[in-house]
Amino acid sequence: MANISPKTTPIYQTSVFTFEDLNALELYFEQPNQQYMYARYNNPNSDELAEEVNKLEGGGGAVVTSSGMSAILVGVLTYCQAGDHILCAEEIYGGSAALLSQELTRLGMEVTYVPGESIYKLDKYVQPNTKLLLVETMSNPLLQVLDVQRLAEETKRQSIKLMIDNTFATPILTRPLSLGADLVIHSVTKYLSGHSDVTAGVVVCKAEDIERAKQITRTYGLNLSPFESWLAARGLKTLKLRMRQHSANGLAVANFLNQHPKVKQVWYPGLEQHPQHELATEQGNGMYSGMLSFQISDELETVNKFMQSLQHIPFAPSLAGVSTSISHPLRTSHRSLSREQQQKLGITLGVIRLSIGIEDAEEIIADLEQALAQI
Repeated sequence: MANISPKTTPIYQTSVFTFEDLNALELYFEQPNQQYMYARYNNPNSDELAEEVNKLEGGGGAVVTSSGMSAILVGVLTYCQAGDHILCAEEIYGGSAALLSQELTRLGMEVTYVPGESIYKLDKYVQPNTKLLLVETMSNPLLQVLDVQRLAEETKRQSIKLMIDNTFATPILTRPLSLGADLVIHSVTKYLSGHSDVTAGVVVCKAEDIERAKQITRTYGLNLSPFESWLAARGLKTLKLRMRQHSANGLAVANFLNQHPKVKQVWYPGLEQHPQHELATEQGNGMYSGMLSFQISDELETVNKFMQSLQHIPFAPSLAGVSTSISHPLRTSHRSLSREQQQKLGITLGVIRLSIGIEDAEEIIADLEQALAQI
């Protein structure tokens, strides 16, 4: 039989790999990257996904994890331990805030949230035990765009690490490591896999940090299964094409919503009135991603009526799939924040987050238009 050379990596759906004898086992421990032993440590499918994301981000190494949340945990633990102090942008995904404030504080870490107006000058927030600043390239849900290069300069001045959640931007728009960040994480569940059928995360870091990140993933059991790794690697192949379409559709929908009389405000970096529009244009290579938020009346009946009137756009509390969906930050992603935090950030009942898919923009706009007409 001729040698089989598959174009696509097969799914290695096994939890363990075999050895011929003790000599082979010792060779594994001497050269662990030459073969596989146990799927929790690594497997061909998760390695493939990690390598491909690492190439896109221009990193020194990557490890894939069981979810975006576990990627955040790995990223933090790469640099921090009990007794350390962590800084975090005030406007951040609610799950990230919950992990920091509700869980890592129980492990002996201290967390301080930095308001947006202070994010580039950290003098009054940095303490002797501060190790890390966590931010998002584009914030969830109000799309504040942060200047990664300025943040990198400030964190280096303060001798702390800069960790970037690049989920909303993806490396197609922005590569934070090339701008000076120390570590990048993604919820692979979102744009990288892209089809709403995978739960996964990835950590991309510098070469000197990758072994520590891998050790945490192995020891805590945060690894990703072979099948989900295979699915995510499959989705990743169309990332560049998808992000172009997400971004083009996002700009078209943002312009439509921006002129609609029933829409009070639109948050989208591609609009000229966005406070970081010029930065977003430069840092995002002329693309602005497919995420936007907009505000209608802050009344429960109005919000429910709008959601019920949508014919093709579902209410789905996640984002970045190929199909357009809406979410409600106040009641989902940012539910764990205190009422005071929600109000300070401007996350009200009428704020709706829109994840723009890759359908024809006219189809998306038509559904939004008829639903807005019902309120």
